Amino acid sequence: LMLTMPESTTESSLWKTGVVYQVYPRSFADSSGSGMGDLAGITSRLAYLKDLGVDALWLSPFYPSPQVDAGYDIADYRDVDPVFGSLEDFEALLHTAHEQGLAVIIDLVPNHSSYQHPLFQAALRGLPEGPERAMYHFVEGDGASGELPPNNWKSVFGGPSWTRVVEADGQPGQWYYHLFDPTQPDFNWGNPRVLELFEGVLRFWLDLGVDGFRIDVSDALIKDTAWPDTEGGWPVIPKDAASPVHDIYRHFRAVMDEYPETMAVIETGADDDIVALFLRPDEMHQAFNFRFLKTGWDGGEIARAIFESARAFADVGAATTWVTDNHDTVRSVTRYASGGSLSGAYVPQAAAAGAGIADSASDIGVRRARAMAVLLLSLPGSAYIYAGQELGLPEVTDLPDEVLTDPSFFRTNGAVRGRDGCRVPLPWSGSEPPFGFSPTGPGAPPPQTWLPQPDQWASLTVAQQADDPSSMLSLYRNLLRIRREEAALGSGALEWVSPVAEVERTGFLHLRLWAPQAAEPGGQTATGTVAQTTPTPTDTHTPTQTTVDLVVNFTSAPVPLPHGLSRDRMLLSSAAHPGSARSTRPAQDNRAAD
Repeated sequence: LMLTMPESTTESSLWKTGVVYQVYPRSFADSSGSGMGDLAGITSRLAYLKDLGVDALWLSPFYPSPQVDAGYDIADYRDVDPVFGSLEDFEALLHTAHEQGLAVIIDLVPNHSSYQHPLFQAALRGLPEGPERAMYHFVEGDGASGELPPNNWKSVFGGPSWTRVVEADGQPGQWYYHLFDPTQPDFNWGNPRVLELFEGVLRFWLDLGVDGFRIDVSDALIKDTAWPDTEGGWPVIPKDAASPVHDIYRHFRAVMDEYPETMAVIETGADDDIVALFLRPDEMHQAFNFRFLKTGWDGGEIARAIFESARAFADVGAATTWVTDNHDTVRSVTRYASGGSLSGAYVPQAAAAGAGIADSASDIGVRRARAMAVLLLSLPGSAYIYAGQELGLPEVTDLPDEVLTDPSFFRTNGAVRGRDGCRVPLPWSGSEPPFGFSPTGPGAPPPQTWLPQPDQWASLTVAQQADDPSSMLSLYRNLLRIRREEAALGSGALEWVSPVAEVERTGFLHLRLWAPQAAEPGGQTATGTVAQTTPTPTDTHTPTQTTVDLVVNFTSAPVPLPHGLSRDRMLLSSAAHPGSARSTRPAQDNRAAD
């Protein structure tokens, strides 16, 4: 069975096959010594991203914000929070990135604003039926005097989704809806003025020269405003083909089509068939493949996620994206160590993140993360890398309660630890914190980073890994280099040499990747290149090769390589092997082992 990349004449090939690196601004690089990352710090490290080999960077929010939810609570959509710098700093970052050949995507948060946004402050001062309140969801409560919430819907961060306001006369009044925290009131997308607001926001940043947007909570803009009670308190968020949410994205697409080569990637945890609706030719360009991200270390589940999502997206002419990590998830090194999957539509959670640093950095987790890196960067479509993923950073699972900032920790009274463990500032160099993240003056005490870095990260710094051919960083650099060199990687057709049902039975995945000009089997055989994505993989390579074989062993026992694949033509292996210039090692007696 062959699955081919969709043909498209309306969008740049960068957005069909490019590799995007997510930068979490507060945790990437600090230029001021405040312990908090900033835009100037990002600019100072752009050469690192260019050297890594990515095509674009995605910036998580840097807008003015009270920072209740790390910037996803926006008070002004057209400026920069002083904690990160200024609008001039952003323009300098954008200019430098473009000089380096890097595109820049920024976060857009249309579902909700901060409670400090002027529009919400005006709504609080406004009359219950006034136009100011019509920008958000203000609803009369239940009960004799409206003392009960309008329904039983729950917040993603825990607790109810409703907060009651005090009116101008000092009396309790209406309730407003928030899918997340009370400090993040949801916009009323049934009001045309909200669309007008965001069309203006899109144009503001596109006029500055940004190359695209990552759209937060993209599928949740429309709610069932009959506000019915539901089993379990889950909100009713229409996403099907009849939902008005698709008209919103058609308007967004019309704006973006005025700016050639720009794109948008949406965040949605919906099923494949629903996600595909958002990717029709007149809507958005990409969607994060949350199904792939949330799958644990299970070959059959991963194979089925690849097959079904690629097919669903291809049916609407959209390229697939591949992602294993982001700022909302337990880091994959830790996650794959336990083999556990993630659950949750908007903030995917693991059942357990591990007992501590030693556990989360276990050898099995690192080996599996290396294997998944090869799979991630070999499949046809676009790939996303979260800052620190290329260093093999584990989840920091033992952060003290007093440093935690995630609203879910506070809304659940500590029952949910939250996402801070994947957001710890990056280690760049040195043998002790802040590991080059913040500048340290002569004789001055080192700055305290906004979240503390583990001492054990001394072995994981960029400087420590840069010249080590067996390091995770070297693996990523080699993968990205080979992806650029091999036409079959990241584009073309995907042939299932081992069908999904066989992978489910054996735990052994064998895919053949065909370069676009050789998308039909026949002629040259596919014995040329193997990107082996298991802890002791094998790969083969010839310069004119039109196919790449990708082999992954998800089991715990060595298995023979498929017939016709030999170690002497290996392109790349995920096995770490000190002394190898390419982080590869031919497997002994042609075996692959987890």
